[in-house]
Amino acid sequence: MPFEISDECLACGVCMDECPVEAISEGDEQFVIDADECTDCGSCQEVCPNDSISQI
Repeated sequence: MPFEISDECLACGVCMDECPVEAISEGDEQFVIDADECTDCGSCQEVCPNDSISQI
């Protein structure tokens, strides 16, 4: 199951730097994960300082 970023995102960019398949991009107000590109590795969730990333 892919991951998603909630509204609590601080837009720090740590998750984007950690994603091995570059499935995370900067949205208008927060970062977003492309569910079709996400490989469910969980790397982004592990480094998120605000716990705003969870599996769908």
